[in-house]
Amino acid sequence: MKKVARNRKLGRTTAQRNAMLRTQVTDLLLRGRITTTEARAKEVKAIADSIISLAIREKDNYENVDVKVIRAKLDNNGNKVTELVKSKNGKEYLKVVKEEVTEKRQKDMPSRLNARRLIMNKINKVKGTDGKNIDLTAKLFGEIAEKYVSAGNVGGYTRIVKAGPRKGDAAEMAILELI
Repeated sequence: MKKVARNRKLGRTTAQRNAMLRTQVTDLLLRGRITTTEARAKEVKAIADSIISLAIREKDNYENVDVKVIRAKLDNNGNKVTELVKSKNGKEYLKVVKEEVTEKRQKDMPSRLNARRLIMNKINKVKGTDGKNIDLTAKLFGEIAEKYVSAGNVGGYTRIVKAGPRKGDAAEMAILELI
């Protein structure tokens, strides 16, 4: 009996292929649209659809919890409040004043936590133009899952549009976008 390959090799070693697919899935979820070859688009589509359906399934699986947080007290300008303190040997130094605050936070249930970890294995960490980290999993559970939950369909969250041959090597190009 002949064994059928599970995925396209795309002319790359396993590590290179996985890194390329992870990068393209991340770009697709971040920007909503990418242009790539048709074979790559078909592989990325399968991964992206599975990630989105996982996010939709676990979208509301959390509970709100009160958490006590100890943090620096801030003044009106947003600067930390300090006080002058004497040490045991008589030297003076500035100490930041702390305050204890109770906040409401979302605590993931075990299955949502597992889904978050599975998603994080299939996408890269992303930094914005300001240098701060963008939480793509939060975007998935929030914006993207909210967008597709009302559709009620299973799968079909992405669309491949053929864009014609590439000029250099005549490879079939495609545009992959979130619907």
